Amino acid sequence: MLVLASASPRRKELLSLLVKEFEVLPADIDETPMYQENAEDYVVRMAIEKASAAALKYRQQADFDMSATFIASDTSVVIDGRILGKPASLEDSLSMLRLLSGRSHKVITSLCFSNLQHEHIATKLVVSDVLFRKISNVEIEQYWKTGEPQDKAGSYAVQGLGAIFVRSISGSYSAVVGLPLYETAQLLAQFGIHSLEEMSHE
Repeated sequence: MLVLASASPRRKELLSLLVKEFEVLPADIDETPMYQENAEDYVVRMAIEKASAAALKYRQQADFDMSATFIASDTSVVIDGRILGKPASLEDSLSMLRLLSGRSHKVITSLCFSNLQHEHIATKLVVSDVLFRKISNVEIEQYWKTGEPQDKAGSYAVQGLGAIFVRSISGSYSAVVGLPLYETAQLLAQFGIHSLEEMSHE
């Protein structure tokens, strides 16, 4: 049994490319960065805490599987050492996208696999560089009205309309979307779970 500790439809869609069956069990945790916590440590901590919270929630089910494996991921947009979360308002979105406009920023995605007891934990960290073109205030306001940036870190979705702002990506596209497929397949194998690609060669 594989359990995805996320409500993100993007992560669910990406994971479904690798495995046929898994359960979705969103984890509700405090996502506030600690004082002076750097971005890499923050996203790794978030993924570990999500996996742990999902395991705790899963154990409360009457028919839980002792051999279940939990997968969690966290993605942060980082520029000038600052972690950009999800915008709470148009003003937030304007502030974030003005900061990203015409510049390169990092998208840091962590991945955590854990067993039910949280005794066997494996993590991976993927850093990608994303370069934006110049964006006007009018474009930002129109983009906000689409509703797309409102629940996205950094106030944009690279897999959606936000792609019109992206000049280039250096690194893992799937990690920028929310789940690094290469690293996920590696950890699936490490935990004894075969991906669809592996099964197609059996």
